[in-house]
Amino acid sequence: MGDVVTLERQGAVAVITLNRPEQRNCVNGAVSAALRDAVKQVEADDALRVTVLRGAGRVFCAGMDLKAFAARDVSGILDGEGGFAGFVRLPRTKPVIAAVQGAALAGGLEVMLACDMAIAERGTKFGLPEARLGLLAAAGGVFRMAQRIPPVKARELVLTGGLFGAEEAERYGLLNRVVEEGGAFDAAMALAAEIVASAPRSVATGLELSRYLELEAEARAWPVNDALFEEIFASQDALEGARAFTEKRAPVWTGT
Repeated sequence: MGDVVTLERQGAVAVITLNRPEQRNCVNGAVSAALRDAVKQVEADDALRVTVLRGAGRVFCAGMDLKAFAARDVSGILDGEGGFAGFVRLPRTKPVIAAVQGAALAGGLEVMLACDMAIAERGTKFGLPEARLGLLAAAGGVFRMAQRIPPVKARELVLTGGLFGAEEAERYGLLNRVVEEGGAFDAAMALAAEIVASAPRSVATGLELSRYLELEAEARAWPVNDALFEEIFASQDALEGARAFTEKRAPVWTGT
């Protein structure tokens, strides 16, 4: 996996860490490949029952590496098995708990939404700012948000790219709980321990059944999502948004 993602075993709990703290754990091709490999290792290890996914440093994940996108170097980030980050579409049979601190933005929020449970620290910021960058939250963010929170609020957040806090995320049901700063990982490990105490077959079956309707709806949504993203990805506004972000200036939209 290399250093960009690490996998540790703590009893029956796997701890996967996004490990690019200086880049706010932004996802590039190496991160995607390593995260996919880590999850597959967990799935193949009968001794591991639950995964806690966290980010090193002050931020859980700030999304896609926009410098790579501006250079049109996105091979391995968006495509390939598992979709974005090698994770958001990867089939899994074991629960994953996100331990979130600092920020989960754009693709980072989409990674959190792909997890089965999430715990966040007070002060954490969430958002899908893609519209402000000429992009689309096409790693499941748009339809997963619209499916899980009030649709009118989901539309507001998707269309404006606005940020929201941990308390609001908890109120909408995106989080299992909010904890004090510095406490997300310990709280996620405590929740993982509770799950490990349950019968393995009951956990596996309960997870599968609880996700059944959600995954059935997602199977219909992904082809539409992918077609729309192809159009956005090829647009001049998408390239302008990424360049403006990396150049720290306001974008000039042309609608093309």
